This record gives sequence, C-alpha cells and structure tokens, in this order.
Amino acid sequence: MSDSTNHSRRSFLKSTAIVAIFASIPTSVKAFYQDVKDFILPKKSILPIKISVNKKVHEIKTDSRSTLLDVLRENLNLTGTKKGCDHGQCGACTVHIDGERALSCLTLAAMVPGKEVTTIEGLSTGDQLHPMQEAFIECDGFQCGYCTPGQIMSAVACVKEGHTNSVEEIKEFMSGNLCRCGAYNGIVESIQKVAAL
Repeated sequence: MSDSTNHSRRSFLKSTAIVAIFASIPTSVKAFYQDVKDFILPKKSILPIKISVNKKVHEIKTDSRSTLLDVLRENLNLTGTKKGCDHGQCGACTVHIDGERALSCLTLAAMVPGKEVTTIEGLSTGDQLHPMQEAFIECDGFQCGYCTPGQIMSAVACVKEGHTNSVEEIKEFMSGNLCRCGAYNGIVESIQKVAAL
C-alpha cells in the first residue's frame, strides 16, 4: 500500500475520532462553556458616535470595540493612517488627538468624541504640504513609504514638544516609530530641518 493511501486513511481515522469526541460532549457542558464565554467576552454592541477628524465632524455607527484606526480606514476611508503591527509596537498608525500623538490601533473610537483627531490627510493645508512633509521629500526621509505617515505625525509632535536638541534626543522621542527600510538618517535630518525653521 502506498504512503499516500496510509496517510489518507490515517487522516480519515483522526478526523472521525475528533468528530466523535466533540459529539460525545454533553449538551450541558457545551451550554456551560457558552455561558462562560458570554461572561468573559463582552457582546457586540453598535454605538452611534460623533467624531471630529481633520476638522470635519462625522456621525457614524460602529462596534463599541472598534479601534480608531479601523474606523478611520474602514468607515471614513482615510487610508493614509497605516495598519502595521496592530499592537502598538510599530507606530505606523500614529495620529494626533487634541494635538498630541496617539497610536490609533490602541485607541477605541468610542474614546474620541469631543476631541479633535488629525490624520496625515489633515496635516496639509489644501495643496500646500506641511513643512514636515516637504522636509521628508527633500531629505529622502522615506523609502517604501509605508511607515511615513506615522513617522511624519510623530515628527511633527516631536518638534512641537521641543525634543529636537540633539540627534540622540530626536532618536529617543521617535523610537516608537519603526522603519523597516532604515531611513532613519533622512527622518532625523527632516526633523532637524523643520526644527530650525
């Protein structure tokens, strides 16, 4: 008999055994498991929320568990804010909330009503780029560009917060934003250029 036949027979027997085990679990145990699951995991609820993004108010209905990042990208079609790690480790999703940088993947949309959210799309004024956007272009502060929106939002905050006294200080306050291409020298140069204005 060939190996592929044995493998198929073995797989069939394993699958049948697993189905039989699940089928033999008493209904009361399944109901208990569902009760525990319902107790631990909050049920989905849809909330009407009003959020101000880039000085425009949006009234949307969204899952109470939705992150600001998902609402920006999926509900408001503001895809400039990038979804990188989705765990607050790469900084690609950085936005400003009331002028301060924030990771939108770690912020629930339900937390921002009454606050002003600024994304990379709201940084420029009409056709006029923000000085930091221009500096990134002039200093080659990006390569593939995926992290660039988050880098620029953090860079603007870095200058605003006054953490541009040295290259080391800039690197320290930009350390939450990762660039897989390694364009860090251009990013630091961009920040220094804007800080000198």
